Amino acid sequence: METRVEDRLQITDLITGWMRRDLGQWEELRDLFHADGVIEITWYEGPFNEFVDRSMEMGASDFRTKHLIGTPVVTFNGDRAIVETNAMIVGDNVKLNLGCETHNRFYDLVEKRDGVWKIVKRQSVYDMGSFIFPCGLVEIEADVVARYPREYAALAYVLEKSGFPVDRVFATRGSELERKMKSDARAWLIT
Repeated sequence: METRVEDRLQITDLITGWMRRDLGQWEELRDLFHADGVIEITWYEGPFNEFVDRSMEMGASDFRTKHLIGTPVVTFNGDRAIVETNAMIVGDNVKLNLGCETHNRFYDLVEKRDGVWKIVKRQSVYDMGSFIFPCGLVEIEADVVARYPREYAALAYVLEKSGFPVDRVFATRGSELERKMKSDARAWLIT
């Protein structure tokens, strides 16, 4: 059986490098993706470089985030790999005194080019979430929360109230969207 210890270490460093976003280390964050890399998450879809620019705007807003990243599970095929990683997104709008905690799985397509592993595409599957009230209960608009799948409704609500709207439905645990995401990824892995 082939051992890929060095590749696994490089990919683990790549995935845990997401903390650069929480720290506002923007150029280091840009370096996690290949130049043609894309991302699809609740509040942004498109080229990764533009995502970093939008993240800078978010970092200057009243909304703060912290991502807790687990150990990635990696499936290799040559210089390509699918990486699935448990994560937790903690969000807090300091002006609204309202936050959220969302458990998700980052689902990444990574590729080794010129000897370096970087992300080609990042998506997320949302597993469950809830609100956080750091300074006591605040009123939540139930009709707004109800527009989103329960698994990420709290995150979407706080994002929307912070000026970062969620415009479509994303994959949740066991959903058809998750199955399609994984099927498309397997096809990409073997091409």
